[in-house]
Amino acid sequence: MKRHMIIPDTQVTPDTPTDHLRWIGQAIVDYKPDVIIHLGDHADMKALSSYDKGKKAFEGRRVKHDIDAANRAMSLLMEPLHKYNRKRRLWKERLYRPELHFCLGNHEHRINRCVNDMPELDGMISTTDLNYAEHGWQVHPFLQPITIDGITYAHFFANPMNGRPMGGQIESRIKNIGFSFTMGHQQCYMSGELTRANGTVHQGLVCGACYLHDEGYKGYQGNAHFRGIIIKNEVRHGNYDPMRLSLDYLCRKYEGVHVWEFMKTNYPDIFERSTWMRLQEQLEAA
Repeated sequence: MKRHMIIPDTQVTPDTPTDHLRWIGQAIVDYKPDVIIHLGDHADMKALSSYDKGKKAFEGRRVKHDIDAANRAMSLLMEPLHKYNRKRRLWKERLYRPELHFCLGNHEHRINRCVNDMPELDGMISTTDLNYAEHGWQVHPFLQPITIDGITYAHFFANPMNGRPMGGQIESRIKNIGFSFTMGHQQCYMSGELTRANGTVHQGLVCGACYLHDEGYKGYQGNAHFRGIIIKNEVRHGNYDPMRLSLDYLCRKYEGVHVWEFMKTNYPDIFERSTWMRLQEQLEAA
């Protein structure tokens, strides 16, 4: 049986912390999954956001800065694996080569939309400017599903009637989608399973947040959701045992402090208006 590691949406911008990607990179070496799936939206591409165009928040954004930030962050994520294999190569030992799959998200797809709207940019900007393939990822087009060991992965699964992300409770999604699936896109954690009359079990997982910052558009109440990675143990025929590794757990494992302590020390400006500060207040009050 295999082990899968799921990395939800990391949503890197030039202004967001990326320390957690170093922790995840080290977790890859420590847990040694057979397959790693990034669910997309690594590059936030704020400069191509149609929602913010014309607003004050849009000032100063540049496509080049977005791409450079995403590439630096991907290099940070993959460096522990590359470093581990450099040592193995030096010692003439077998290299660790997990399958690497990247499902492009709607934020990376902003690049394709931009070129489609302005054909004169064709050849000047592309998703290949992102260095995912250079680090060994098999890059899959936006919304193209991939099935690995009986589990189908995509950035999200669309309602066939309107093209929007499938909604509803997890049991309803499993029933409507019809097979074991995992998707990102939505900032939440939903996990469940549905047993069919013939004894087969379909499992569903929705997890779309793996970053240290708060998303401003979600407001004060909308950022208190799970953030981290998921290890799927004993993957076989679409079934698995899930193990959540929160960013707080990874921070304690690799930095020796809680994530809110890390953020308060290293990013006080972000901490003062973040979910981490509220979480610390709740724990102290308890």
